[in-house]
Amino acid sequence: MNDSSWGSPPGAGPHAGYWGPTDQGPVQGAAPAGPAYDAPEAQQTRPMPIVPDVPAYGGDQDDDRGAARLSGPLFRDETFRDGTFRDQTTSAQPRAAAPQTQNPEPMPDAPQPASAPQKKSAGRDLGAAIGVGVGLGVVIVASLFVVKAVFVGVIAVAVVVGLWELTSRLEERKGIRAPLVPLAVGGAAMVVAGYVRDAEGAWVAMALTALAVLVWRMTEPPEGYLKDVTAGVFAAFYVPFLATFVAMMLTADDGPQRVLTFLLLTVVSDTGAYAVGWRFGKHKLAPRISPGKTREGLLGAVSFAMVAGALCMQFLIDDGTWWQGLLLGLAVAASATLGDLGESMIKRDLGIKDMGTLLPGHGGIMDRLDSLLPTAPVVWLLLVLFVGSG
Repeated sequence: MNDSSWGSPPGAGPHAGYWGPTDQGPVQGAAPAGPAYDAPEAQQTRPMPIVPDVPAYGGDQDDDRGAARLSGPLFRDETFRDGTFRDQTTSAQPRAAAPQTQNPEPMPDAPQPASAPQKKSAGRDLGAAIGVGVGLGVVIVASLFVVKAVFVGVIAVAVVVGLWELTSRLEERKGIRAPLVPLAVGGAAMVVAGYVRDAEGAWVAMALTALAVLVWRMTEPPEGYLKDVTAGVFAAFYVPFLATFVAMMLTADDGPQRVLTFLLLTVVSDTGAYAVGWRFGKHKLAPRISPGKTREGLLGAVSFAMVAGALCMQFLIDDGTWWQGLLLGLAVAASATLGDLGESMIKRDLGIKDMGTLLPGHGGIMDRLDSLLPTAPVVWLLLVLFVGSG
């Protein structure tokens, strides 16, 4: 295909009339127009731009069908020899070509509004959380070092409220009716038995509480009996039985110091996880269970807890040493994290964010006990191994 055939008048050349649609239809006797030129008719035949010979799509044959493809949608804005161009998609009338400059400068980008950097949010009312935490700390420390029996009462109250929150959420979200009355009475008795009769009393009270749950549920219709009593026994073990280890710590001669060490290490572990995770957290720890927890936060929990453990064992616990505190802090960080993940699993299954709303900025009592409950038996056992039962 040569240059002379592009500008020849109608009737000339091997493809006369094929490349030039007119306003009155194709030149008489010409081949039908290609698919890209079913456009509005023009008054005059316009010369087409020169396109170098290129093999047709799919082969080496330079036939009319291949030429029609080359002049199709790839050439939507056609520039002609007279300096005008026609937009095949909008109008059939020629328009003046845009003036060209030798060194066109690119248009500056339109200024984009600067987006304000997003700040990390703690997700709670931090002021209320700090205020409630300080208030609870004052009550706990005052009862712990004034009269031991008062602190046992504080544990029992926390257990009963925690059981009420847990059983209420189970009934609301899953229709599981774990009997609260035998759980509350047996849970409070379990804490007292652990303080008075140590581990033996705690186990006996646990067995009696489970039996009371089985019998109490028999007064209602049998539908759902198995799931209700199963949830009741689980609640009895999860809340009051684990809490009895705090009461058993209190029975030692340096009991208040042991309980204070247990509380400090758990709080420091949670604080270290929050502070480091909020500032440096990038890698999720368990995204399907608790998306907010990160591996960096876990390292922060371990570091903070080990330092606090070394200090507490050295200066608070009789006959304790700093290296024992390092091991104790490591164990507390692990158990507190697992406890937090465990309750997060329960809350995800129930489809709730918090177990309650009793504590502003914290949620419910169970949302504060999640790390403490599984940590209590760990601290009790390690302290017995390190320095004896006292």
